[in-house]
Amino acid sequence: MTDKNIEQLAAEGAVYFIFGATGDLARRKLFPALYSLYREGKLGRSFAIVGLARRPRTDEQFRDDVLESIREFCRYKPEEGGDWREFASRFSYHSLDIGNVEGMRRLNESTLELEKRYEIPGNRLFYLALAPDLFGTVSRNLRDGGMLESKGWHRLVIEKPFGYDYPSAERLNEEIRQVFREDEVFRIDHYLGKEMVQNIEVIRFANQFFEPLWNSNHIANVQITLAETVGVEERGAYYNKSGALRDMVQNHMLQMLTMIAMEPPSRLDPEDIRDEKVKVLRSIRRFASAEDVSRRVVRGQYAEGSAKGKTLPGYRQEESVPPDSTTETFFAARLFVDNFRWAGVPFYVRTGKRLPVKSTEIVIEFKNVPNNVLFARRQDLQPNLLVIRVNPMEGIYIKTNAKKPGNDMTIQPVVMEFCQSCLVGINTPEAYERLIYDAGRGDSTYFTRWDELAAAWQFVDPIAAAWRDRPDELAFYPAGTWGPERASGLLAEDGFRWWPVNGEEEDNVVWVSNSKG
Repeated sequence: MTDKNIEQLAAEGAVYFIFGATGDLARRKLFPALYSLYREGKLGRSFAIVGLARRPRTDEQFRDDVLESIREFCRYKPEEGGDWREFASRFSYHSLDIGNVEGMRRLNESTLELEKRYEIPGNRLFYLALAPDLFGTVSRNLRDGGMLESKGWHRLVIEKPFGYDYPSAERLNEEIRQVFREDEVFRIDHYLGKEMVQNIEVIRFANQFFEPLWNSNHIANVQITLAETVGVEERGAYYNKSGALRDMVQNHMLQMLTMIAMEPPSRLDPEDIRDEKVKVLRSIRRFASAEDVSRRVVRGQYAEGSAKGKTLPGYRQEESVPPDSTTETFFAARLFVDNFRWAGVPFYVRTGKRLPVKSTEIVIEFKNVPNNVLFARRQDLQPNLLVIRVNPMEGIYIKTNAKKPGNDMTIQPVVMEFCQSCLVGINTPEAYERLIYDAGRGDSTYFTRWDELAAAWQFVDPIAAAWRDRPDELAFYPAGTWGPERASGLLAEDGFRWWPVNGEEEDNVVWVSNSKG
């Protein structure tokens, strides 16, 4: 790659500070992402990476840890490129007590030396892979320790969960805003870095045969599924305080809903795009009462079950989970976006653990043709679908009706698919690569703004409050199944059904695909 190409691709030169550098997130996601960006020239030549944690490490030990993580989790292997030594030389490690201002001052002194050595113009990115209750302390001590006095920009990248409810999120945000401006804060939701989630706006706004149909006149319903086959595993203590509502719905699922439902932004500007997402969140119909929550929301918890011949424990049998826990591991709801475009269209969302298939998919079901004219009088016509596969398979498919070959006028469903995951030689960037790259460039499009986060909490909090008042409404489902039966009933009440997701294809469907014959 030429120097000119690197300059065009690269983020501005900066020092990247990884707080929590000995943790699982850094090992699995952050170090591999930084190496992939380096291999593609997107970190440029003027950068340094500083790992920060309590435990003692030498620079050499830290670099060995980074190498091990990249070998295991990165899509590029260090042995395949001759530039590993140069990349590793940019890593240094500091044992730091984040509550110690004097330690921050010493960090600032060593940072000034790094900036001089690598000709970095004072730009500093602070990635807090830490517990959220430490965000305020770290922010204040960065300021008091002189870390925000350099001439370049300063950006704070923080992970979820951002608060436990709206009041706690507001307090946490106020702590951070005492130090950083809103445009300096990058709240990560890694689902916004996924290839097919970012593709939603392209599918919608770059194809004229979709946008005119993207409204209540033509769309019958929208289904969003985020299914996991795993249980809570070693996260029992954390998950029991969070549950599916806070762990998945408040962030990932509402983000996908806003991408589907948002109006076309006036410009491809981060703030214009985020403005439209906030409008969607403010337009979601609120719950009028606890009875309304009971009618439109299903709350479930997995009990003992089986999958693939293996017995699976119930949630209450998991490590660190109380035997009488009422924490939900399954959530399903019928939502409405009360604006002109979507009036009357139900958005069905579901997420859960210990479900039969690991899959994240968005299904747009179009209204069917009239059922008493032409072909529909003699055939059982299925509605047209547009399906966006987010994870683990990535791609798009469209389901239409076509004549079955032969003399009889028989109609069958045909699926035309683009399977991105099936393309030979494709090396798709991981979500954290995109987001770290965007943060380094100051592009906040796929990060969550405070008013967006606040609107999400204000929608979720009444559901949690209704559940606290009605703990007996928790429904149990066997591990390895699709959740409580009531989840199917939500759709049946409206004359719909959940469409099969990846791994559970329908019979009698012809696939025209780059992955199937």
